[in-house]
Amino acid sequence: MLAIEQIEEIMEYARTSGCDFIHIFEEEKEITVYQMQDHKIKKANKKRSDGIGIRLLQGCKSVYGYTNHKSISTIKAMIEKLQATFAHSSELLEIIDLEEEKWKSKHPIQKHPKQYTMKDKVELMKQASDAAYGYHSWISHVNVTYKEEIQRVAVYNSEGRNRKGERVRVRMAVQAIAKDQEKIQDGSCAPGASMGLEFFDQMHPKNIGEKAAEIACNMLHAQPCPSKKMDVVIDHGFGGVIFHEACGHSLEAAAVAKNQSVFAGKIGEQVASELVTLVDDGTLKNAWGSQDFDDEGEWMQRNVLIERGILKGYMNDRLNARRMGMQVSGNARCESYKYEPVSRMTNTFIENGTSTREEIIQDTAYGLYAKHLGGGSVDPSTGDFNFAVTEAYLIENGKITKPLKGATLIGNGAVTLLHIDRVGNNLKQEQGVCGASSGLVATNVGQPTIRVKDMIVGGRYEGE
Repeated sequence: MLAIEQIEEIMEYARTSGCDFIHIFEEEKEITVYQMQDHKIKKANKKRSDGIGIRLLQGCKSVYGYTNHKSISTIKAMIEKLQATFAHSSELLEIIDLEEEKWKSKHPIQKHPKQYTMKDKVELMKQASDAAYGYHSWISHVNVTYKEEIQRVAVYNSEGRNRKGERVRVRMAVQAIAKDQEKIQDGSCAPGASMGLEFFDQMHPKNIGEKAAEIACNMLHAQPCPSKKMDVVIDHGFGGVIFHEACGHSLEAAAVAKNQSVFAGKIGEQVASELVTLVDDGTLKNAWGSQDFDDEGEWMQRNVLIERGILKGYMNDRLNARRMGMQVSGNARCESYKYEPVSRMTNTFIENGTSTREEIIQDTAYGLYAKHLGGGSVDPSTGDFNFAVTEAYLIENGKITKPLKGATLIGNGAVTLLHIDRVGNNLKQEQGVCGASSGLVATNVGQPTIRVKDMIVGGRYEGE
């Protein structure tokens, strides 16, 4: 990492650009990935990157540049190109002294991945693979991926920000394939956390492997899902991805400030059922989407976006907060120094209600039980979405009956929020990777079990 004297020299040079704010993001990252197929290691990759990004703001204008050549001469040459963006100003930006802050991480690492060998990590993978194979004779193939990311960052700005830290994440993904004489079906499970290998003391690899195999076996003989409008019970955990995509992105300032969101200008209005409180919280201890500070150097926060159905706020980065006359919220994130940070979700979830999962199902005469959602698409400007359901069951007379395949949830995020009529008390969060203009970032999605009235379910017309 560059010495503070070098950062100060860069700041001094950049302040002649006519900008009113300077932001520097420096990063060193190491990513390790092991892949196992059918008990054998097929791939072992280690990737390192090192670079620096510089952003200059002038009012609501922003320009960003980056380089992996961290010589002062190279960085100054990059700044000269950035300077051409702004009108010349005779006033020089005042730089506040960069005094490094001392603080204690809210996300301590107990078993740092660097302290363990490849053999140790492969043994964890083998435990997951063995468990998946041992679940049922139908399991014919098992793929296991172990990934760790160690990121060291330093963030500086012209207002005196000087924060440094290390971020550690680990994840294991298991794909199990079930097969009989006629059919084939896969199932997957991919938990992770902002932790070291102590994560696998809490989420044992055996449980990850068995969960993937369970989904594959349960869905192997599933019947085609009927296509009609019906009540949908969406299970806790990854069911929250529907609100991450259909509502969360529409609450990011990057969309709101450009009036490209259905929630733009609606603070204080009812936008959801009064049963719904939606939160984005980057402070949750060791959670997958948590960090101590965001990529603009702001402390991460707990942000209540919707409270009892009323829209309370947005997720803001500095530039878009300026555009809207609002405060930053600790949501500026980026994949690496190659991306300008913008407002992004961290750990986004619907808070607990009062119903139990069993009560919600028993109160549903006929509907779909969406236990696990897969991929989908959404238009943030309208909120229209469609999502595949990778594990689904029919609800009949208050009971879960047969497994269904080919189900798709179709709707609009804003409308769906208003149609939630039951919220469970079993909040759970699961892990994903979210892509947007600032690259791929780790995000948690979550919710308790909920029920949405009269949702369009795509599938197969009855009688086909």
